[in-house]
Amino acid sequence: MNFDQILLGVGLLLGLCVLASKFASKLGVPVLVLFVGIGMLAGSDGIGGIWFEDARLAQQIGVVALVFILFAGGMDLDWKAAKPYVGRSLSLATVGVALTAGVVAIFATQFLGFGWAEGLLLGAIISSTDAAAVFSTLTQSGNALRQDVRQTIEIESGSNDPTAIFLTTAFVDALAKGQGFHAGLLGMFVWQMLLGALGGYLVGRGGVLLMRALRLDHEGLFHAVSIVIVLVSYGGVALLGGNGFLAVYIAGVVFGQGEFRQKRGLRRFHDGIAWLMQILMFLVLGLLVFPSQLPSVILPGLAVGAVLMFVARPVGTVVALLPFRMKAPELTLISWAGLRGAVPIILATIPLLAGIPRSQEIFNLVFFVVLLSALLQGTTIPWLSRKLGLIEEPVRQESVTA
Repeated sequence: MNFDQILLGVGLLLGLCVLASKFASKLGVPVLVLFVGIGMLAGSDGIGGIWFEDARLAQQIGVVALVFILFAGGMDLDWKAAKPYVGRSLSLATVGVALTAGVVAIFATQFLGFGWAEGLLLGAIISSTDAAAVFSTLTQSGNALRQDVRQTIEIESGSNDPTAIFLTTAFVDALAKGQGFHAGLLGMFVWQMLLGALGGYLVGRGGVLLMRALRLDHEGLFHAVSIVIVLVSYGGVALLGGNGFLAVYIAGVVFGQGEFRQKRGLRRFHDGIAWLMQILMFLVLGLLVFPSQLPSVILPGLAVGAVLMFVARPVGTVVALLPFRMKAPELTLISWAGLRGAVPIILATIPLLAGIPRSQEIFNLVFFVVLLSALLQGTTIPWLSRKLGLIEEPVRQESVTA
C-alpha cells in the first residue's frame, strides 16, 4: 500500500468506527467490541486483508492512546465528589489487582500446564480493569449509577494500570533473565508510585498556573499547550523512573480541578481526543490479532475468563474492600464492573517482544478473555445495577402553587 492508500484506509476505518458507535448503545454492546471487530475484519484474516503484525508499533500506539485517555478521564473526575472514595479505589488498584493476578496464576499452573512464572505473568496481564472500557461503558449505559459506586469504579480503573504494568514487566524480566523475585521489587514499586503521584501533581499544578499566565494570540494554541502537559507528565516522570501512567492520570485530575478561562473548551477537546485514541487503539489491536489462531484458545480462554470474572476478581474485590465495610450489592457490582479492555492486550505484547516461551498463546488467551469480558460483563452492567438497586432515581421537582 502506498501512502495515499494508507490515508484513505485509515479514514474509512475511522468513519466505520464512528458509525458503529451510533449502533452500540442500541445493540447493548460495548463500543470497544465493535472497534476491535472492525479491526479484525480489516486485518490479514478478514475481508480487508491488511497485513499487520508489528507488535512493537501496536504497543507504542496503545501507550500513546492510553496516556491521552487517562488524562481525559482525570480531567472529567469531580474531585470533591470522588475524594471520600479514593482509599477504597486505591486498595482495589493495588491489593485487588495483586490478588486477582495470584488467583488466575494458581488456576493457570494447576489446570493449564503453565509454570509458576508464566502463570503469574498471565495473571498480571489480565489483573487490571481498563479505563477506556470502564469510562465508555458507564457513559454508554445511560444509567445514573449511584455516585459512591461509580466513583469507586472509575478511580480504580484510572489508577490500577501501574500495578499491572509493574507486575507484568517484573515477571517478563524474571523469565527473560532467569532471575528470581526479590524483596527489592516491592521497594521499587513503592518508589515508582510515589514518584508518579508527585510528578503528576506537580505537572498538573504547573499546567494550571501556566494556563492562567499565558496570553496567546490564538485560542487553539492552548490546546497545543495542554498536549504538552500530557506528554511531559508521562514522559518526564517515566524518564525519572516513576510510573508515567499514574502521573498522567493525576496530572489530569489536578489540571481538571484548577480554575482557568480555557478549561471548558479544553475538557471538550480532550474528550474528543480520548474518543479518537480509543478508536485508534482498538482498531490497531484488532488488526494485530489473527482470528484464525483464536479457536485453539477457546476452551482455555473460557476457563480463564470464568475464573477471572467469578472467582479472582470477586476475591480481590472482597479482600481489598474488607476494611471499608461495604454491603453485598455494592461489592457485587464493583466486582462485575471489572471490565478488561485494551490495557491487557497491550501488556500481552511485552512478552511477545521479549520472546518469552508461550507468549503467542498468552496473547491469544488475553485477547479472547478481553472480548469475553466486554461481551458478558459490558452488556449486563446496566441490568445488574438496576437489579441490585444501585441506580440513583432522578429528583422530582414538586410544583408550588401560589
